[in-house]
Amino acid sequence: MKKKVIPAIIIIVLIFIFAGIYVGQEFLKKYSYSNETADLEEYFGVEGENDVPIILGNERIEEHAKLFDGYYYMDFASVQKYLNDRFYYGIEDGTLLYTTPTAVITNVIGTDTWSDTEGGGAQESYTISRLEGDTLYVALEYVRKYTNFYYEGFDNPNHMQLTTAWEDEQVATISKNTQIRLRGGVKSEILKEVKKGDSVIVLEELENWSKVKSTDSFIGYVENKRLKDVTTRSPIPVEDYTEPEFTGISKEGMVNVGFHNIGGVGGNDTITDVISGARSLNVLCPTWLAVTGNDGTIRSFASSSYVNTAHDKGMDVWVLLDNFTGGSEVSSHEFLSHATSRAAIISRAVEETEAVGADGINLDFELIATEDGQSFVQFMRELSIACRKAGLVFSVDNYVPMNFNDHYDLEEQGVFADYVIVMGYDEHYGGSQEAGSVASLGYVENGIIKTLEDVPANKVINAIPFYTRIWRTTDGKVSSEAVSMKTAKEFIANHNIDMQWNAEAGQNYGEYTDGGTLVQIWMEDETSIGQKIDSMRANNIAGIAEWSLGMESPEIWDLIADYIGG
Repeated sequence: MKKKVIPAIIIIVLIFIFAGIYVGQEFLKKYSYSNETADLEEYFGVEGENDVPIILGNERIEEHAKLFDGYYYMDFASVQKYLNDRFYYGIEDGTLLYTTPTAVITNVIGTDTWSDTEGGGAQESYTISRLEGDTLYVALEYVRKYTNFYYEGFDNPNHMQLTTAWEDEQVATISKNTQIRLRGGVKSEILKEVKKGDSVIVLEELENWSKVKSTDSFIGYVENKRLKDVTTRSPIPVEDYTEPEFTGISKEGMVNVGFHNIGGVGGNDTITDVISGARSLNVLCPTWLAVTGNDGTIRSFASSSYVNTAHDKGMDVWVLLDNFTGGSEVSSHEFLSHATSRAAIISRAVEETEAVGADGINLDFELIATEDGQSFVQFMRELSIACRKAGLVFSVDNYVPMNFNDHYDLEEQGVFADYVIVMGYDEHYGGSQEAGSVASLGYVENGIIKTLEDVPANKVINAIPFYTRIWRTTDGKVSSEAVSMKTAKEFIANHNIDMQWNAEAGQNYGEYTDGGTLVQIWMEDETSIGQKIDSMRANNIAGIAEWSLGMESPEIWDLIADYIGG
């Protein structure tokens, strides 16, 4: 009997031993730390030998840098997006430009030198900009000459830390040698070994693990028990570059700009008539200059006697320069995309303005295509330099801000221009497919408020319409004509139109049917203008402008004078 029991005991013991081994293996499989290392090139997304993924702040972004000849570069679009959008790529000229308040700095693409319009220049130890295929790359060392940011490159594998903001951050010390893992969990792949005493930035604290970033920008997870001395740190911001001061000219008190629509030299003789009833008008803006050739030629109706008359009446003269009355063959794309044609326009515009003793230049470039937006803004910067040097007030006309005209870059205008004028009209215009108000109250208020998001209030001028439109709709087809306030009032009286207040539009509205034609009018009068002025007053902007002189009713000037304080 005893002999039979012993083998049974041995079998049971062996079962327990094997079971213990199995349980131990399963325990180790589940709870032991994995030694598997992550594929770091895959983790960072390295795409080639000179490719450098970017960690911006504490996030890896989709854009990558490049490493050429030991220097780090970013593509032009990324430089504008993340670092400094004042750089301009002159594609047609093969140049990279940067503009200060007083000079344009030029680098010929593919070279290591730069020069500026004040006679300065230097040679760098690296190629400043270079084309790789159709992509322009700019050396980050060059960008740092005009921008405050920090970058540091690492290898094994290539990646780069890019820092543009300096918010407080949580930091901790590693308490024991451990690993940063791809995900929270002991079975996750290892990204990096970290040693006792190393510092990490704590990005997110979970129950047992924390998301951290190492000093060389590996972002992963560490067990909370391996972190100690968690504290808040305030990074020292990079302040190597000091933005130069943008000086400007501003009129004392509020501004009242009257646009004077002049179709030829003879139109200058109408100055006495158009200002005869005007009260508080302190700036005249005659439509004198227009671009007539893609090489930068312009035509001029400028008159020194006109300026003298204005000055005698206590009014300044800002000469309007446009891109749409000089001939259908003129291409804004062509003259804006070449430095020589931009310079020719600016030189002639300043010359004409100074020759007649005028006080400023008003830039009225309309229908600029999205793809030409950066060239327009560069032209605006360059014209501002010329005006600043000549002591001329520089103003820019703009549509009411909408998504489709963002490329006019109001924020940059607010830096370089003395005044930014919002054309608070043409909500519905000659080519509109539906009838409607030229300038409803909501439309005007939105234009002011949106502009103030990007431009200081002391630079914002809102332009109001001295005209309205008579709309006709026949068989679904819409047409209209722009008429003066006087003509509109006569039309209403002659057709016995019952005008009713439309609170939504902030205007008196009337309509009637003539045969199969629906005639409609949203009237600009003292009531509608008064509400617009109330909005302007409430937003404390720099003043008012009017398009155009000679189309107003006399009583309108009482409202404007009360607003201006004259």
